[in-house]
Amino acid sequence: MIKILLVDDQSLIRRGLKALLNFEPDFQIIGEADNGEIAIHQVETLQPDIVLMDIRMPIMDGVAATREISQRFPQTKVLVLTTFDDNEYVTQALQYGAVGYLLKDTPPEELAQAIRTVHKGYTQLSPGIGKKIIAQIPAPLTNRPEGWEQLTPREQEILQLIAKGASNREIAQTLYISEKTVKNHVTNILSRLNLRDRTQAAIWANSN
Repeated sequence: MIKILLVDDQSLIRRGLKALLNFEPDFQIIGEADNGEIAIHQVETLQPDIVLMDIRMPIMDGVAATREISQRFPQTKVLVLTTFDDNEYVTQALQYGAVGYLLKDTPPEELAQAIRTVHKGYTQLSPGIGKKIIAQIPAPLTNRPEGWEQLTPREQEILQLIAKGASNREIAQTLYISEKTVKNHVTNILSRLNLRDRTQAAIWANSN
């Protein structure tokens, strides 16, 4: 049974979602909240598997609540369900730990499947949202410096982000990998290019 918390400032939306999702035999709606602050308290008390999180809400919005829940309750997965597909909302929500971003025009059967998908550990995005994420990834370096071909495609991505001043944590969030994995890649990059530290790596990338 997948335990779900509904978070939306409109009671009509919450009632509609509850009615739809209650038809699914493997879902259990265990609580509701009309703002992010209440949602955090509900997560602490009810320990849901999934939080269906709206973005724009009074007192505390969905982005701030997502960040707090992801940090304090990593076992709970936040799936954004909103009418807003603004680039900033999308990138912030995903950077702060949301495992998916869906729009409210998602058909009920697709929403149900998305909940099951994120519960298994996958990311779920509405059509078009993926393009917004890809647009945030830096473009490849136009002039590939000597030694560039020694790096794997992932290492090249990471080096581009280092060159832009991104921290390991920011790189991990951008590429959806763990911070430990980023550190391993950075070590490999420095070794392959015979560089001392990430500062040298940034200078090397920007000087070519």
